[in-house]
Amino acid sequence: MSIAGILPDTEITDLAARGAINCDLPFVDTQVQPASLDLRLGHTAYRLRASFLPGRSRTVQDVLGSGLVMHELDLTGGAVLETGCVYLVPLMETLALNGDVSAAMNPKSSTGRIDVFTRVIADQATTFDHAPAGYTGPLYVEISPRTFSILARPGDRLVQARFRRGLRQATREITVSVDLEGFDGKVGYRARRHSGLIDLAKIGQHDPRDFWEEIDVRQGRMILDPGEFYILASREPVIIPLDEAAEMAPIAPEIGEFRAHYAGFFDPGFGVAEAGGTGGRAVLEVRGRDVPFFLEHSQAAARLVYEPMAARPARPYGMQGSNYQAQKLKLAKYFSG
Repeated sequence: MSIAGILPDTEITDLAARGAINCDLPFVDTQVQPASLDLRLGHTAYRLRASFLPGRSRTVQDVLGSGLVMHELDLTGGAVLETGCVYLVPLMETLALNGDVSAAMNPKSSTGRIDVFTRVIADQATTFDHAPAGYTGPLYVEISPRTFSILARPGDRLVQARFRRGLRQATREITVSVDLEGFDGKVGYRARRHSGLIDLAKIGQHDPRDFWEEIDVRQGRMILDPGEFYILASREPVIIPLDEAAEMAPIAPEIGEFRAHYAGFFDPGFGVAEAGGTGGRAVLEVRGRDVPFFLEHSQAAARLVYEPMAARPARPYGMQGSNYQAQKLKLAKYFSG
């Protein structure tokens, strides 16, 4: 009898072997994570007039053919996706799900930390970031850089998919708060406006001083300015046991004064001592909204919603060269230092 829950790396590989995940190219190293699969950009980006959902009766291509596309970009040699614009890129991976296995998608941690907003769209979709059980067809990613323009190429990985057998079942919830007492004399980073380009192929090669302003310790409090983007960290260490995965969700959507994350999925093994994760914090990707907002140390910022794994992963998070295991306050992998 198959066990319900989030599928681990071994079962994701098995899905591909059975044709439930398809691609003309084989998976690359680290593409299969402990409980998720990185999805790769294809060769074309469509510059859109607006975001959309196709609805139950249409495919994505039906909508693209209705006048929504402004122009096309060839990503083969690299193309700039500019801030304030909306793009749609077909993903290399397609799905042919069967049984009761569905897929949910979210931005990778490195994507959220550079303020690139992404959502995955499937044919006949009425919601973003979801492919229901039985779905057969392509996947597309909507990309909207908010602060930094990016240089993208085929094969770049901005989003990931996790596969769930059975219905979603939350086992517990934990509230995380913001740390404003500081790490090595700073509490966070504020994105600089009108910065240069982030090349997604250049890992660890961008000078953070060109893109970020450090926020010094200021007696455990700060003011979030409307429209500005910040990197902060949780006060509490986060631990994701090997038999669970977790997703970060807003603590109180009705407040409306700041958004606490873009990328919110935690693989099993994050923060686990045996996997080298002692003391790992949740990094909070925070955007101020509407009016200035007074933020204090220990203020609740988000919820971690835990789900059971269908089985433990063969390689827990941190066992395959993770960029963020045991992190405190940490920028995306694209930056040096």
